[in-house]
Amino acid sequence: MIAPSYKTVALLPMKANSERVRGKNFREFCGKPLFRWMLDTLLEVQEIDQVIINTDARQILADNGLNDSDRVTIRDRKPEICGDFVSMNLVIADDIANVEADTYLMTHTTNPLMSADTVRRALAAFHEAKTAGRADSLFTVDKVQTRFYRADGSAVNHDPDNLVRTQDLEPWYEENSNLYIFTRESFATTHARIGRKPTMYEGPYFESIDIDTPQDWDFAVVAARFMQEQARAKEGAK
Repeated sequence: MIAPSYKTVALLPMKANSERVRGKNFREFCGKPLFRWMLDTLLEVQEIDQVIINTDARQILADNGLNDSDRVTIRDRKPEICGDFVSMNLVIADDIANVEADTYLMTHTTNPLMSADTVRRALAAFHEAKTAGRADSLFTVDKVQTRFYRADGSAVNHDPDNLVRTQDLEPWYEENSNLYIFTRESFATTHARIGRKPTMYEGPYFESIDIDTPQDWDFAVVAARFMQEQARAKEGAK
């Protein structure tokens, strides 16, 4: 049987255990398991042909009502790439080796507030930059304009004796781990989701919350509830 080749594939890896927030991928988050937020968002994006879930938690997913379907493929993670200290690039490499696509989009279950519109816009920005020869990959960032210091108190990006307004400081860009877009060719050049010639994409800051710690979880819950209230208010105003 010949494996299908897709135009755009979304990679949504998830593991059974999490070191800092136990079982976070399957924990209830504002009305549904955390993993469903990002999965439902990806399925809302019609440009995505297939969602690949590389996991060691097939049974947990089944217990939560998720099995293979027309647009979702669950891949059992190989034992040699399981564990908290395995590079995500090894997991991605395994998916790329087994699933053909023109474009790969990789995201996490831990950024539940990213919208389908942001995913669409990022895909469009990547294809435009790639077609123009400006980029071979894309990753999302947050723009930061603030004063940084080293552990010893010395200034990093400003002169304490000549203060300027923070909005006039040179902007720095923080990789927020929300979204990566790349091709098989760009991945081969670096063995990583960011290629040799990446472009940065600045999405809505409010959507870029990434849950790594219990404090992140609490903050994300507050943000999600606020967004739900805003959505209900808009519906009520129609």
